[in-house]
Amino acid sequence: MNRGTACPYGELHIYEIAGRPPAFAEPQAEGFLGGWCEEDACFFFFSAPAAGEMAEFLSRHPGLRLRDTHRMAYADWQGGPPEPFRVGRFRFLPPWHEAEGAGPGEDPPLLLDPGLVFGNGRHPTTRDCLKALEAAARESPPGRVLDLGTGTGVLALAAASLGGRVLAVDANVLAARTARRNVRLNGLEHRVLVVAGRAEDFAGTAADLALANLNGGVLLGLLADSAWRRTPRWVLSGLLRGEVREVRRRLGLAGYLVEEAWVHEGLWHTLLARRAQERPLPEEAPCRS
Repeated sequence: MNRGTACPYGELHIYEIAGRPPAFAEPQAEGFLGGWCEEDACFFFFSAPAAGEMAEFLSRHPGLRLRDTHRMAYADWQGGPPEPFRVGRFRFLPPWHEAEGAGPGEDPPLLLDPGLVFGNGRHPTTRDCLKALEAAARESPPGRVLDLGTGTGVLALAAASLGGRVLAVDANVLAARTARRNVRLNGLEHRVLVVAGRAEDFAGTAADLALANLNGGVLLGLLADSAWRRTPRWVLSGLLRGEVREVRRRLGLAGYLVEEAWVHEGLWHTLLARRAQERPLPEEAPCRS
């Protein structure tokens, strides 16, 4: 992708399909950007109208039907155009932007193309997870890292830039593809492996640090099993005010203590927790905004 200042994504043409196509079945069109499937619906994205291509695709899969079509600007889909952002020591840059020179002692920026996946650095839980990752790395390098719900790969890239060896997981196939592309953009294939799968199925993977920026329901389900306790340190995020108390309770029952906590506008909560026998800690850590 050529470096410049213009985002390569313009208008999106979205075809909403009722039903789920077979694995790896996609429309064949030059302007096809990707598909986002969830439960009983799938959304196919194109950079130009593709009514003919979609009609041909549906004819090959008679169990599917066109439910609706949508047209919107890429910036509206993403909540704004992708822009450079910085959190602590981490700098992220869309690959089509010109990079500014790194200052003394600064790390070079990480390239991030969010594509159609949510994870462009705008959400407060993403930023607080980066703060928590930096805090966790102050004591020791991250070592083996598990990133559950990787999305665009933001946290996986940051952990790899600190020297971590990362297994990044996302249940959404398009998200996994997007994360892999960002890993390649940064030449970090030797440090990050991206797989498509459910967070619950990978929670017991051997790791020194696990990152989980997921919705509260998924996190509570993950904590209901014992597999996650094999990892000594966790960054847990995506928690709303009404969910964080129960997560703290379950951490305590499992022998974990919260080292640090971040809260955004009283709504979104992020926790950095450690198994208690790893190091004595006070019972409650203050929240940061």
